[in-house]
Amino acid sequence: MDIGRLRAETPGCAQVVHLNNAGAALPPRQVIDAVAEHLDLEATIGGYEASDQAEPARERFYDAVAGLIGADRDEIAYVENATRAWDMAFYSIPFAPGDRILTTTSEYPSNAIPYMQMARRRGVKVDVVPDDEHGQISLDALQAELDKGGVRLVSLNHVPTHNGLVNPAEEVGRLCRDANVLYLLDACQSIGQIQVEVGEIGCDMLSATGRKFLRGPRGTGFLYVRRSILRTLEPPFLDLHSASWTAPDTYEIRDDARRFENWERYVAGQIGLGVAAEIAAELGLPAIEERVTGLATRLRDALAERPGVTVLDRGERRSGIVTFTVEGHDARDLKLSWREQGINVSVTDGATQHYDSKAAPAAIRASAHYYNTEEEIDRLVAAVPVP
Repeated sequence: MDIGRLRAETPGCAQVVHLNNAGAALPPRQVIDAVAEHLDLEATIGGYEASDQAEPARERFYDAVAGLIGADRDEIAYVENATRAWDMAFYSIPFAPGDRILTTTSEYPSNAIPYMQMARRRGVKVDVVPDDEHGQISLDALQAELDKGGVRLVSLNHVPTHNGLVNPAEEVGRLCRDANVLYLLDACQSIGQIQVEVGEIGCDMLSATGRKFLRGPRGTGFLYVRRSILRTLEPPFLDLHSASWTAPDTYEIRDDARRFENWERYVAGQIGLGVAAEIAAELGLPAIEERVTGLATRLRDALAERPGVTVLDRGERRSGIVTFTVEGHDARDLKLSWREQGINVSVTDGATQHYDSKAAPAAIRASAHYYNTEEEIDRLVAAVPVP
């Protein structure tokens, strides 16, 4: 990678040391320009007219995202964020009383809450699969739960938001296929930093955001749904885009993944997200992952040598997310102090991780991307106070 060129194409790199890519990455100039040009077009000729004129760019989004994850374009829906994409998939499943949902200890709160809602509404049962010795989902325990029967859905986060690991998504997919169980993968933190191939993973549904490692605009995301199960899932709400009003008392739902979309949308964001997906594909996810994980490893190793620092990351395979605490210092205070120094990090709140008994009450989360430099990693380490 030409890091100098990539940084020059990222205006934010001249302003901050941005190590909060798991929150929202700095967008490249190509994405910024694509969004700005369409917003300018809307202001110049009108929103509807601009959308019509930009149809080729809107349609290119589907090809770009499909190509990025190894899907077909009719399996992709543009959705306003990863949470809504996940919700559209989850709430479309026809759960029945007694159905079981299997998830992991590192589940994201915005996913766990719908489980509980579905338990109240439909009488489903939510079972949390324990971790293995590495801290990721135990495949042996998952197999044992699947063998018990009654499982309607396995719902997994590929890369948890708070502990640095990468869950074994492909192995989970194999077990789900063998058991003929639906598999929903939350790829919010993995898209854009590691290779995600839906065919290899074997997931039936996948939700993702634009703003994180994919470097797209905020307020954008997408949903993948395997073609073979599309007709078995009815979206929780419909409009004149996702369905057609065929007679006074009948309607017909689209037969592609756009049944999960809304007619009204952030068109500039859709175009920008397509550009972001094209950039990631051009750079190549293997090269991106090598760069990101290399920077994260450098950070973990350096932090481990600092007195009073505890690195909290788990997993046999680890991502670009690094979490740690500093003895005698509140994580939120450190975040604000470093922000004043031009260093961006985030804080994970273990109090919201009710399935994960090992989550720290509060920890710093530093997340590198390929445009970060070794010098920026070292600058963060140097800013860590010594007890």
